[in-house]
Amino acid sequence: MTSSLLDIPINSADGRQTTLEDFRGQVMLVVNVASKCGLTVQYAELEKLFEAKRDEGLVVLAFPANDFMGQEPGTEAEIVEFCTSTYDVQFPIFAKISVKGEGTHPLYRRLTALAPEAIGEGPMRDRLKGYGVEADNPIDVLWNFEKFLIGRDGNVAARFSPDVTADDRRLVAAVEKELARQG
Repeated sequence: MTSSLLDIPINSADGRQTTLEDFRGQVMLVVNVASKCGLTVQYAELEKLFEAKRDEGLVVLAFPANDFMGQEPGTEAEIVEFCTSTYDVQFPIFAKISVKGEGTHPLYRRLTALAPEAIGEGPMRDRLKGYGVEADNPIDVLWNFEKFLIGRDGNVAARFSPDVTADDRRLVAAVEKELARQG
């Protein structure tokens, strides 16, 4: 097992291998994203939050995933083009990964193990059940746009359900609390 969450290898959308260590000292909001989801409009609020707080040390990190009803079918280049042209996304976008199931990326295995419960859990899970979608494992990522907040110290500070938006007072308060900490 990797010694730190920040040491887990990840790939940027352009294929460069890196780790979250590049963002040590910043507050990270890690989000699994998809371009063809009903929640895709959250890109706009994520970008607004990023722009408002980046000078204080916030970075939003987008991890495209095609785990939920094929809602992220594009290539990395297509995903980046969509995000930048549709939502003027300026935050980093990484290579497509899996966030649930057998092929779950090690980053998401670690994130869900460290933060097994999401804030705001409930309405989204019930709504998905109405569509016949039920999570097999309660600690798995429920859907696209689930958010993990990582403090300046590299520890997971909070996890938010997919329907908790970037302008939700609970998420904003948690971000501001982490930004106020000196890692």
